[in-house]
Amino acid sequence: MRAPGFWYQDPGLRSSLLAPLASLYTAATQKRLKNGNRHKIGVPVICVGNINAGGTGKTPTVIELVTRLTALGAAPHVVSRGYGGSLSGPTLVSTKNHTSDETGDEPLLISPFAPVWVAKDRAAGARAAVAAGASVVVLDDGHQNPSLHHDLSIVVVDAARGFGNGKVMPAGPLREPVAIGLSRADLLLSIGTSVEQANFLTPLAEHLTHITGGLTPVETGMSWTGMKVVAFAGIGHPEKFFKTLRSLGADLVGTHSLDDHQPLERALLQRLAQEAATKGAQLVTTEKDAVRIPSDLRAGIFSLPVRLKINEPEILDHALAATVS
Repeated sequence: MRAPGFWYQDPGLRSSLLAPLASLYTAATQKRLKNGNRHKIGVPVICVGNINAGGTGKTPTVIELVTRLTALGAAPHVVSRGYGGSLSGPTLVSTKNHTSDETGDEPLLISPFAPVWVAKDRAAGARAAVAAGASVVVLDDGHQNPSLHHDLSIVVVDAARGFGNGKVMPAGPLREPVAIGLSRADLLLSIGTSVEQANFLTPLAEHLTHITGGLTPVETGMSWTGMKVVAFAGIGHPEKFFKTLRSLGADLVGTHSLDDHQPLERALLQRLAQEAATKGAQLVTTEKDAVRIPSDLRAGIFSLPVRLKINEPEILDHALAATVS
């Protein structure tokens, strides 16, 4: 699904017309949260989630968290519902044995950094992780899931887009009202550039600590300067990926914004490869999209890995240490 443009504009007629459906969506979400049974599993649970629908930077956040938790001496495992995947689980993800059609793309991307369990039943996935030796569970995209008790809850937001028009789906981009969603959070992490952070405004609850960060390309030793590129991305905000390539000096002679999690069918990839060949350009995509490319078509397609850099690492490290101590 590609987010409608009016979600990130001042509320207008379309938002007003969809307000009754948004009220129903809000009521259903709150009922599900109220009636949930939040299990304690014997180890801390750190939830990474969002209030917006779509991509806000949760996957880089999870990777950063498990890296920091490992440095603290913890044994983190990640539990994901495996959005877009066919497996019900609980299943321990293997890059050798599984495809994105089975697990979804995020679990494959996270699995080199920590054990990842795909489970439609998050509580069952968490129990499997504990049985396998997890000393802390990182719950990916679990802010609106009521099956587990959260010892630390981190809400991630894209600083450039913020909370959009402030309306709940389908009138806006939100899964629930901002005030309600933030009331269950311990940390708010906004991801973006310094300019975007300066423009980011949100009604913060008094208890909520706000930290900031940005996505930075991984240094691979390859120079992008002057390279002709045809870029494609099926993420929440493709233009951010294109902007990053341009900032590295790439000459983007073609860009293709795909729907978030869009299947990368052979016909589509062949068309993109043909366009790149015709323009004498290199075909480039995101790290997240790359895991969805069929293995026999990956040759010749570059991916650009990025990692999250936290601007206030001492605040995050203190929160993590307090949670796992």
